[in-house]
Amino acid sequence: MSQYGKAEYWEERYTRDPEPFDWYQRFAGIKDLVQGCFTPESKILNIGAGNSRLSEEMFDEGYQNITNIDISHVVTKAMQEKYKDKGPNFKYLHMDARAMEFEDGSFDGAIDKGTLDAILCGESSSSNAQKVIQEVHRVLGPKGVYLAISYGLPEHRLQYFEKPEYDWNVIVKQVHKPTISTSIAITNEDKDAPNAHYIYICTKGQQKAAKQ
Repeated sequence: MSQYGKAEYWEERYTRDPEPFDWYQRFAGIKDLVQGCFTPESKILNIGAGNSRLSEEMFDEGYQNITNIDISHVVTKAMQEKYKDKGPNFKYLHMDARAMEFEDGSFDGAIDKGTLDAILCGESSSSNAQKVIQEVHRVLGPKGVYLAISYGLPEHRLQYFEKPEYDWNVIVKQVHKPTISTSIAITNEDKDAPNAHYIYICTKGQQKAAKQ
């Protein structure tokens, strides 16, 4: 799965297969957690949005201020065209999550559905993952929430969030994996993991970690 960490892989993939594709979960599977973290007024950043239907489904639920970024020019252009009638606050931008072009504190929340996992498959994985988390922390405002959906067990993922330089309050939740279908992508590593996905809810504030 090392190709998941390469931008050229995603350019080729989205050129070859432009149909909507969701990793791990659809919005329905994480709806309660999203509602607990964000309000319809929240300014939300979707990191590595690809051509997932997550933001569209959130928009239909009233979350209409969403900025979607992806490293692929191909998918960004396609999504800009697809959603051009959604209004000025629902946007797709070509951007590298390791070096985001936003001011500090620009967002109330950020969602990452599999992007950190993909980065951890590639070269310089730990370094690149840390750059993404640093950037997420930077662009979130006070009490901002980073919601990361992952197949990674807490013993493999918390080390990235629990760095001294972050004031995250980290809570780990679990959601059941959906029935595998053509609309949900499951990696080989994910197949070997327990029958759950892990949701890392990182809130800027007093640093601690808890599993619920």
